Amino acid sequence: MTLQLLTGPLFKQMVQHGATNLSNHRERINKLNVFPVPDGDTGTNMDLSLTSGLNELKATNEDTLSVLLSAFVKGLLMGARGNSGVILSQLFRGFSQHLQEETEVTSEAFAKALENGVHVAYESVTNPVEGTILTVAKDAAKEALHSAQKEANLAIVMEKTLQAAKRSLANTPELLPILKEVGVVDSGGEGLVVIYEGFLAALKGEALPEHFDDVAIETMVQVEHDRAVQALIDAESIEYGYCTEFLVLLDESEVERSFMEKDFRTHLSSYGDSLLVATDENVVKVHIHTEQPGEVMTYAQQFGQLHQIDIDNMRKQHEHIVKEDSHSDEILTGTNERYGLIAVAAGDGLKSTFTSLGVTHIIEGGQTMNPSTEDILRAIESIRAEHVFILPNNKNIILASEQAKQLTEKSVTIIPSKSIPQGISALFAFDKEIVETENETNMKEALSDVKTGLITYATRDTVVNKLQIKADSYIGLDDETIVATEDKKISAATALLQALIDEDDELVTIFFGDDVSDEEVNELHSFIDDELPHVEVEFVQGGQPVYSFVIMVE
Repeated sequence: MTLQLLTGPLFKQMVQHGATNLSNHRERINKLNVFPVPDGDTGTNMDLSLTSGLNELKATNEDTLSVLLSAFVKGLLMGARGNSGVILSQLFRGFSQHLQEETEVTSEAFAKALENGVHVAYESVTNPVEGTILTVAKDAAKEALHSAQKEANLAIVMEKTLQAAKRSLANTPELLPILKEVGVVDSGGEGLVVIYEGFLAALKGEALPEHFDDVAIETMVQVEHDRAVQALIDAESIEYGYCTEFLVLLDESEVERSFMEKDFRTHLSSYGDSLLVATDENVVKVHIHTEQPGEVMTYAQQFGQLHQIDIDNMRKQHEHIVKEDSHSDEILTGTNERYGLIAVAAGDGLKSTFTSLGVTHIIEGGQTMNPSTEDILRAIESIRAEHVFILPNNKNIILASEQAKQLTEKSVTIIPSKSIPQGISALFAFDKEIVETENETNMKEALSDVKTGLITYATRDTVVNKLQIKADSYIGLDDETIVATEDKKISAATALLQALIDEDDELVTIFFGDDVSDEEVNELHSFIDDELPHVEVEFVQGGQPVYSFVIMVE
């Protein structure tokens, strides 16, 4: 039987099959990553994100495709966790946008929707790098377009699309040196392939495959793409000094003749970087780092009225004029405060540390427990403050924080802290008496004032940086680089400290986790006193999971 049209009920089946297949393979994707560190949560993040979209889909009583698409994308967006989940939400956001006006979704319309999803996803990432889930989605969509020109059967087009996605996945090591170095493929890309497998099963009316087909890469494992992508998604800019944000309330004439977001974005990109343009009906949100904020706004003003203008001088060449109001020094008094601070942390000791440094709201999470966009958004909305600062404290939570920022009308700044020590250092630089632009600059600069060391366990046998690592052994990381591996926890910690600390360092704070005994703390303390006498050390019971020791070096 030839399947020529995509309907609402069929789309619901596709999402259900895709989510089920992803859930079936989640743990395998989690465990197979480039480093043997227990941070392989790409499968979990994509699973929770897609499940959130599926749940919103199930709660919809209508079977109209456009209604189901809107519900699915809303749920996916709100439940997006980690970079993989956020990028997945953008792929389907673009997919949905293209199909909203379609009354009959043919194979060609379906293929064009996949292509539009790729465009939207790429636009959500500053300077996207190839060899990730983005590449897999792009190559798959390209094949879908090619196939749909000759084939009306949706199932056949989806089958060709899946085959292209698998070929692209196998090629990711040729595009990213770090993947090729350790002989792996991208796990975010594999997650997308697994979803597409579910889609195909639904279209063909078949059962889900019991085993994942690795194509020609049987010897390869998967790598979490977030490190490569995340390293590129950074709001910092040296060349362009003015962080400029505003809304454009489109004139009715612009709405009637369909505001061209792509052309608008392309023109603005010539003025700077860190550009974000998001359109929702008759409102356009603009964020850009530029040297000519006036010229940017002059161009934008031709399309409508400007609203909620915010220009921050990131170099502090001159102080941005702000309205000063009197504020209470107390936190959470029930009245509006000047600033609110959100931090992500796990472990009673770490949460107490952040609270003592003035954090207004703690989101439970961190490594292997990435909060969703909705979790972060809920925290933002719960704070009664004029401006909110967010400290993700994990590289895989930054993008979800940025997405939450776009979903609120509140004034929000993301401080891109990638570790607990960076978050604490940023808080030391925070001053409630100065304007938010100065705080942003000071807090971001403070991120580089500390070094981060981590002790955790290996999840598999591997070789990294010429180190032979065995499963269940302890490994020491200097930030994201594995520098030590030992059978014993304290041996790994002492090796890491020797690699991490130099003669210029003065203060070391060690947060020990819930798996560390008093005897181990005393043993490590004695080592520092004997071997590193020039540093002052403080031990704090962090109670954090995953990491036996989180080391902050100043």
